Amino acid sequence: MPPVFLNAIGTATPPHDVHERFLAHAPTLLRTERERQLFVRMAERSGIAHRWSFLRGELSDRFYIPGRFPTTAERMARYRQDSLPLAEAALEALGERLGRDWRQGVTHLLLVSCTGFEAPGLDQRLIAQCGLDPEVERSVLGFMGCNAAFHALKLARHIVRSEPASRVLVLNLELCTLHFQETDSLAQALCFMLFSDGCSASLVSAEPRGLELERFSQVTLPDSMDLITWHIGDDGFDMGLSGQVPGTILSHLPDHLAALLGQARQEEFPLWAVHPGGRSILDAVQLSLGLRDASLAASRVVLHDFGNMSSATVMFVLARMMEEAGQGRRGVGLGFGPGVGVESLLFREAA
Repeated sequence: MPPVFLNAIGTATPPHDVHERFLAHAPTLLRTERERQLFVRMAERSGIAHRWSFLRGELSDRFYIPGRFPTTAERMARYRQDSLPLAEAALEALGERLGRDWRQGVTHLLLVSCTGFEAPGLDQRLIAQCGLDPEVERSVLGFMGCNAAFHALKLARHIVRSEPASRVLVLNLELCTLHFQETDSLAQALCFMLFSDGCSASLVSAEPRGLELERFSQVTLPDSMDLITWHIGDDGFDMGLSGQVPGTILSHLPDHLAALLGQARQEEFPLWAVHPGGRSILDAVQLSLGLRDASLAASRVVLHDFGNMSSATVMFVLARMMEEAGQGRRGVGLGFGPGVGVESLLFREAA
């Protein structure tokens, strides 16, 4: 089988930083002074400074109106409005890395999103709007959560290995801020404090440039099915994120990594692209695997600057690594999503 490479990644975010506005507003919804103080302390420890949205976080948006938050249908209408401009911005960033004529050779489009649904979909609108071949083969990976980027890269790798001339465009687009809820629950407020909007566009092919995608693996951790959930409700999508997730990762991740590495030693992998689902998750990964601070530096920077953009987030981490790429270093990618499902990747910088 021919080797397959992640050639380049372009990233984009919406224009409005809503993090500080959310931190100011969320405590006013909580029931007790103790909960308000705890929220402030947890926010200070979150490792997040910025989160991005098409919404300004103001009442003038006429979207999140106290006492009348939008229905699921209204949120999906906003997804349709805002998704295409964000996708176009990510494609433009990808083009800056690949050159002017890169779109002409694209054979497949994989669209990844868990925050919006529509038909005809964003994949079809994107092909028509962005000058892609109308006969591009397209697939949609929906509602798979934060680790879906690894699913898409794995599928892209399968395509290129079966048809080596393929050039697969992978788009991860998430508008998480469309799903905030009006709640007096401390747990829910802390969950919403993590999430943000963002998009990545990447190209996977047999061209030996970027990162070679060597091996993928996946597992659902024991006794974890109810710890991360994502359901469609009448008032948007309802996210459940248990405080037991870090402890579950801490207990079970070493066994998964050992199976992934096989005969290789952990010391052979200086690069670590870990999905920054939150500071506590990164801390659990670092502690469970005995990683140095430098190993998770890229993940912590992305969390600080962007928050958790669901499936797009780890692509921002990989993009940062590729900007500082050396030659031949090996790496591990890890993502955590509903289940708790763990998706993992072994990669190597192209020589």
